Amino acid sequence: MGRLDNRVAMVTGAARGIGAATAKKLAQEGAKVAVIDLKEEFTKDTVAAIEAAGGKAIGIGANVADAAQVNAAVEKIVAEFGRLDILVNNAGLIRDNLLFKMTEDDWDTVMNVHLKGSFLCSKAAQKYMVEQKYGKIVNTSSTSALGNRGQANYSAAKAGLQGFTKTLAIELGQFNINVNAVAPGFIDTEMTKATAERMGLDPEQFKAAAAQRIAIKRVGKPEDVANVVAFLVSDEASYVSGQVIYIHGGGHVG
Repeated sequence: MGRLDNRVAMVTGAARGIGAATAKKLAQEGAKVAVIDLKEEFTKDTVAAIEAAGGKAIGIGANVADAAQVNAAVEKIVAEFGRLDILVNNAGLIRDNLLFKMTEDDWDTVMNVHLKGSFLCSKAAQKYMVEQKYGKIVNTSSTSALGNRGQANYSAAKAGLQGFTKTLAIELGQFNINVNAVAPGFIDTEMTKATAERMGLDPEQFKAAAAQRIAIKRVGKPEDVANVVAFLVSDEASYVSGQVIYIHGGGHVG
């Protein structure tokens, strides 16, 4: 018996990185998982991995910043699996630059995917969660919500998600819907490799340097985040709502 038996989960940005690890973990715990990414073909590896392990999954292509595509994705999930219990808003991207170099498109693209995408997915999912008087929503924030050089857009979006999380927890709690956020620190993903390359650094050296500034002396893995999300969307966390959990190995110590 898994903690999520008979539950249906929707994970955005689940083609790779934290999203893929989360989709696989929720399936391992017994959930049927809808793997969402910009294009359906991007989801194939994650879906295949879940099915190879004996789980159930479908892949759906959708731009989370487009309301029509989000609504269609949610309707497809409910048509396929009969309900929707869990939403993990994980889709994200970076368009890093210092303020004076940052374009309007850099700003709008990041805001649309992280903030508007989480809004649209949550709005579409809550309709079903309210009807069934049950739901779990987890938004993916970041330690960058506290500010990070070259990330005015990303930091603002991730900080916004924390306020969004706390507000949804207040509004949806009466319907037995828990809403929380995870805020990862340095996680070893394609996104952090892209950050290193943007800074002109070797990704492995970038990781090693980061590990020395982290209390437990290692960088995070996508599974470290997935494990916390799996707890938050389980009934073990039924009295946890409106929280932002930082997953950063004890933080930077120097």
